[in-house]
Amino acid sequence: MSTNALLITPPFTQLNTAYPATAYIKGFLDSKGVKTKQLDLSIELFTSVFTKEFIDAIFKQAEMLGNMSLPLVWQQREAYIDKVDTVMNYLRLQEVTAAYQIVHKDFLPHGHRRIKLNKDLSVEFGKLGILDKAKHIATLFVEELGDFINTNVDEFFSFTRYAEQIGRAASSFNTLEECLQYETTLIEDEMLYLLEEQLQQDAYNLVCFTIPFPGNLFSALRCAQFIKENYPTIKVAFGGGYCNTELRRLTDTRIFNYVDFITLDDGEGPLLRITEYLENKIGEESLERTFICRDNKVIYADKIPNTIFHHKNLPAPSYVGLPTAKYLSFLDVMIPMHRMWSDGKWNKLTISHGCYWKQCSFCDVTLDYIGNYQNTTADDLVNKIEKIITETGITGFHFVDEAAPPKMLRALANKLLERKVFITWWTNIRFEKTFTPELCALLSKSGCIAVTGGLEVASDRLLAKMKKGVDIGQVARVTKAFSDQNIMVHAYLMFGFPTETAQETIDSLEVVRQLFYNNCIQSAFWHQFACTSHSPVGKNPEEFKIKITGPKFEGFAENDLFHEDPTGAEHHLYSEGLNIALNNYLNHKGFEIPLSKYFNFKVPEVTVKNNLIAGHL
Repeated sequence: MSTNALLITPPFTQLNTAYPATAYIKGFLDSKGVKTKQLDLSIELFTSVFTKEFIDAIFKQAEMLGNMSLPLVWQQREAYIDKVDTVMNYLRLQEVTAAYQIVHKDFLPHGHRRIKLNKDLSVEFGKLGILDKAKHIATLFVEELGDFINTNVDEFFSFTRYAEQIGRAASSFNTLEECLQYETTLIEDEMLYLLEEQLQQDAYNLVCFTIPFPGNLFSALRCAQFIKENYPTIKVAFGGGYCNTELRRLTDTRIFNYVDFITLDDGEGPLLRITEYLENKIGEESLERTFICRDNKVIYADKIPNTIFHHKNLPAPSYVGLPTAKYLSFLDVMIPMHRMWSDGKWNKLTISHGCYWKQCSFCDVTLDYIGNYQNTTADDLVNKIEKIITETGITGFHFVDEAAPPKMLRALANKLLERKVFITWWTNIRFEKTFTPELCALLSKSGCIAVTGGLEVASDRLLAKMKKGVDIGQVARVTKAFSDQNIMVHAYLMFGFPTETAQETIDSLEVVRQLFYNNCIQSAFWHQFACTSHSPVGKNPEEFKIKITGPKFEGFAENDLFHEDPTGAEHHLYSEGLNIALNNYLNHKGFEIPLSKYFNFKVPEVTVKNNLIAGHL
């Protein structure tokens, strides 16, 4: 019996572009002669929910349940029902003719999000063009409906995740198990209807779910539960980022009531072995990096040495079968870089596998997807780029590297120019000195429009402790070199790193202010430090002077660790002030406001020179 596999991205991931996991696996399995189809159940469900018929059913269900939270939406329900198809079409196509209609002040209802908008969008958005203005108003319309669904019909519903709260802290399988016994919601019924429609089109004997994030876990389990009940001969496999990160110590057998295989790290090898196993070509003992359940015990089947499929020998991802026309562009928050994540269609491709630096102490450097660095050639990359463009018709590329190597970016840029392949692209980098003004100019010429990178914390003491391998002066010069070529620079910022003092947090904010003021960066986002079990901090907490306080591992997932930082500041207090300041800088204002004004408690005086960044430049 030959394998016929269905590869599924469960709800909800990105809605503007396909998540690349199934495309990578399909490209690989196709090259090995395994029959595959892929289904982006995330976009299929989202576009099924936001239709006239379904939204009508949502309001009827809310009325039946007697749930009327968000009265503004409820009172204008007819307008939401009548206009939802128009709005969704606009978010798909962004036709200028429809934009004029959407921006008309009385065309769409004014719900709780729309009312918060300034009378004049230009304050928040600068001089937004009509397409963007319409896109923002249309996004708010859909978000208002999403809020209504979440508060009245399905508490698990959220735009880019589903039931994330129970996937996030699942050190025990108990809550997941309990929720799987609940009756399905209206949204889940629609998801299972779409799944069944696909299952009836072909005789599949293996269904594989990629679970990139905690917010995909519950919907994948719901689908697996449905398959086990209705198609008992089909085998189910789970893999992807969530499994690779959080399920490495799995001992609880209950998840195997829903799935047959859970794979770790790169899925190519393990899945190929699973197909051979299902075809009776190999036995269980030849499976690789795969959890199975035997005699009511979890067994990690991992034949050593593993078959290694090197990055340079892998075929291009295959986007065949993904519904390019259904993806939607949203414009929700005014962080310039967030546009890249939620707006526009991008093909996703990795330049290299893993991270060439792999030293940062807050990062999961012990895991394969970061620690196992592999490269390829520029010719190979451009061949893949050309193949993907013919499949999708899209010339935008997001290179999803942990950190794209400067040497490879130079080779790629030269090859794109030499072969006259015209694309628009962006990627994640380390702010390292190899990015000279000359290299930045070359990257810009080849189509680079943006880079993201971790500045983390603007303190040389903490950067050294983090093993970032950069200092503030270097960050200033590199970001300026990109900015001078009109390449947008987004900085990931971190606060609350172990032992970080109130002084360092305030000084960091001052450095960020100066980086914006000197046009080194144009976009940024603050994250509070999270301690994970696979990072150097999580593995050696004493070295970083913190104390791990939980959660107790109970046989299922393990990743986020609770910790106390006795020598550091009260980190959580700073979140609001840091974000208010950042929001000002993003809108090119508030540079003259003293930093202490952003906080409603006493903070230290800045000790950083006010021309620190200018001096480095």
